[in-house]
Formats: sequence, C-alpha cells, structure tokens
Amino acid sequence: MDKKLLYLHNGDTRETTAWLDDRINEAGFSVDMYWAYNSEFPERLDGYAGVVLSGSGHGAYEDIPFIHQEHEVIRDIAARRIPTLGICFGSQILASALCGRDQVFRRSFCEVGYKWLDVHRARYPDDALTAGLDERMYMFVWHNDEVRAEHPDMAVLASTDLCPNQVWRYRDLPMWGIQGHAEITRDGAADWFGGRRPRLEDDGADVDDLIANADDALQAKTMFSNFLAFCGEDNRALTEPT
Repeated sequence: MDKKLLYLHNGDTRETTAWLDDRINEAGFSVDMYWAYNSEFPERLDGYAGVVLSGSGHGAYEDIPFIHQEHEVIRDIAARRIPTLGICFGSQILASALCGRDQVFRRSFCEVGYKWLDVHRARYPDDALTAGLDERMYMFVWHNDEVRAEHPDMAVLASTDLCPNQVWRYRDLPMWGIQGHAEITRDGAADWFGGRRPRLEDDGADVDDLIANADDALQAKTMFSNFLAFCGEDNRALTEPT
C-alpha cells in the first residue's frame, strides 16, 4: 500500500522548502500538500501515515480563518492518533489546538541564531523522535512566539538557555513539535537566509554571518528521519479514531 503523508503548508506563498519535500520523498512517501494558509484542507484524513505542519509568519493565537480551521483539523488528526510533526508555527498551532490557545505567547524579544539545545534523553529515554540523539544538539532557532513548557499534557524533550520548550510531545501520542529549523542545509543557507533577510535583520540577526557559518545540523535532522521511520511502521492500531 502506498505510504502517504499530509503536508499542511502555512506559508504565504504556495512554494515549500525543497529539502523537507526531498527528504519525505526519499523515505518512500508520496505527499499530499494542501495550502492551509489559503484555507485549503483535505476533506478526509483517511489513509495518511503521518502529518507535517509547516511554519508561518503568523501567530497561532491570531484571529484568522485558516488558523481557526487548522485548529479543528489538528483536533481531528489527534482523535485519529495520526503521527504528526509541527515545525516552528506548526509546533505552536499544534500546542494551541491540543493544549489551549493560551499555550502560545509573544516573547519580549526574538531568539534567533544557531543554538545548542539540551536534549532530555534521560527523562524520556524511549521517545521515538529523539532516539539516537546526543545530550546536546545544534540547530538554528528563530522565533518571537513560544510554546509554554508547563502544561501537564506536554513532555518537553529539548530546551535552550532562552526557551524551555524547544521540542515536545503531546501526552503519549505520536505528535511532536519542533520550534527550530533543522531543515536548513549549508548548501541552501544563502537562499534560506537571504530570502528572509529583512525579517531576520529586523529580529536582530546578522544574515551574512548566518550564511557564512551555516551548519547542516545533522543531529537535529535525525528527528525528521526518526519521524518518517515511525510513520513508515505499521501503525494502523494507532490511527483508529477514538
């Protein structure tokens, strides 16, 4: 049977990050991409082995039709226990939909740059997303909004010095959020950072330095590989609606 992922794209243009698309295809999945930002969502969720929620320039707390729609879709995904990975805004709207709209807040300043994350493997040794990671991993982070870390339904898997909730899981379900951007590669850094130069500079980043010192963040990319491997397993028992 064909392995198929649902990709909800929350960016303001239809184009997506090629690296992530390529990694999904290399893992043997076909992808149904819906432009959620344009209020495009699937009519049915049957048959999906996993779901990816992308980043966005918006906040999960904003009163915008597509954001309200996506909250409802995420709750349906959770009821079906479909493995899900939210990235940046995707992590935030996942938290907002499942743990409450007050779980996402606007920071007083932006956390931006390559950072070391403390991975809480000793606390959660059996987590599928962080399996095989070291106690610390390097990754680019960039966020003005943040997911709170204190909710009882959240297992916080990794933190930075300025953000206690960088990677998290919802309850014991296969639903995870990653705040940072492990999808960036050294080869693609000029395009990724350069294409976002005005916003990055407004948030205090030195774009030329980011390009010159870009890192493939291979440890962090392991999380994508782990997620796709999990989706590729026979998880039919997990995905029956509750």
